[in-house]
Amino acid sequence: MNGTYKLDKNNVAVPCDDIEEWARWFGTAARRVAEDDVGSIRISTVFLGIDHSLFEGPPLLFETMIFGGAHNEHQARCSTWDQAVAQHAEAVAMARSELN
Repeated sequence: MNGTYKLDKNNVAVPCDDIEEWARWFGTAARRVAEDDVGSIRISTVFLGIDHSLFEGPPLLFETMIFGGAHNEHQARCSTWDQAVAQHAEAVAMARSELN
């Protein structure tokens, strides 16, 4: 296994044994889970397609980042689409807390 994954039709990450197959999929895939703006702060969550766990523990395939504000460059990674949706909501809440 080479650490590459693609999303199936249900947004479940499945391993790719063939790097060329992965590259073809990755080049055209809709990988964005969510993107929100809170004032001037942007929150983005995407499917990375490559395991960032360094093969220790479950694969880390999704990443949420905050751009701007007090939490600028905050980054969190997780393994599943559902976790990524929840992680994104937490990051949006962090950004909104700055406005209060």
